[in-house]
Amino acid sequence: MDTSDRVLTPEALELVAARFRVLSEPSRLRILHTLGRSEMSVGDLVTATNASQANTYKHLGMLLEAGVVARRKEGLNAFYRVADESIFELCELVCSRLAEQLSARHGAVSRFANLSAGEPTSGSK
Repeated sequence: MDTSDRVLTPEALELVAARFRVLSEPSRLRILHTLGRSEMSVGDLVTATNASQANTYKHLGMLLEAGVVARRKEGLNAFYRVADESIFELCELVCSRLAEQLSARHGAVSRFANLSAGEPTSGSK
């Protein structure tokens, strides 16, 4: 993604930062991951995430206000779903990058452990 010719105003940067702040809480990420591409009631989310009802409502309210989830009321029940599906692409991008970084770290640690044990590495003779 080339953004070199894109000019972001201070207001646009604040909006981007606000979106990342909404996604910076593990409980909200857990809710989004649990919802996936389905719709769930608050009670189902509480059970699935093992969070308190008050905490779940608080995080759903923040996600709703940010436009990340949508709510549908049916009688006394409220059902939530992910409204901004670009969230899945963003999470996949971040998770893929983290997996690459962890793999590289694991390789570096393994090479170091082999050196410490006196074993030759693939680059040495």
